Amino acid sequence: MSGESASVSKLIEKLIREVPDFPEPGVQFKDLTPLLADADGLRAVTDALAATAADADLVAGLDARGFLLGAAVATRLGVGVLAVRKGGKLPPPVHSVTYQLEYGSATLEIPSDGIDIAGLNVVIIDDVLATGGTLAAAMRLLEAGGANVMSAAVVLELTALGGRDVVAPLRVSSLHTV
Repeated sequence: MSGESASVSKLIEKLIREVPDFPEPGVQFKDLTPLLADADGLRAVTDALAATAADADLVAGLDARGFLLGAAVATRLGVGVLAVRKGGKLPPPVHSVTYQLEYGSATLEIPSDGIDIAGLNVVIIDDVLATGGTLAAAMRLLEAGGANVMSAAVVLELTALGGRDVVAPLRVSSLHTV
């Protein structure tokens, strides 16, 4: 890890709020809200995520904190951002994909009118990589729309949950791992 990467990782570690037993008993929730609310933290994370996405034509931010991060990264890169929404949040027509979660299923959507992503090099940005289900679904959704998903970048990776394996061989950059 380079010196700059190590300092970003330490900043993330310092600003994460750990919440025990949320959203259910036994889960140690990693709240990134203090990191995003800190000007230096947000700037460092945005710069580091943007450095992983230099060749992107479009940034796809995943609902919901990925919207914040994706927009900041897209602005830094001078490209657009596409919000990948949870099901039912966009007016029709939409492209959608339903996927399994550990506690049920979920749906992601993007507009099918007004935005042509065919042939674009897309980088997916999100806050946390855990089990990989949401990231894998977003990748399938974007590829079904004709995009070339180049890579993904996250602020925090929970390595014990194996999300990186679920999205392999997609290149995933994480700024901090636990």
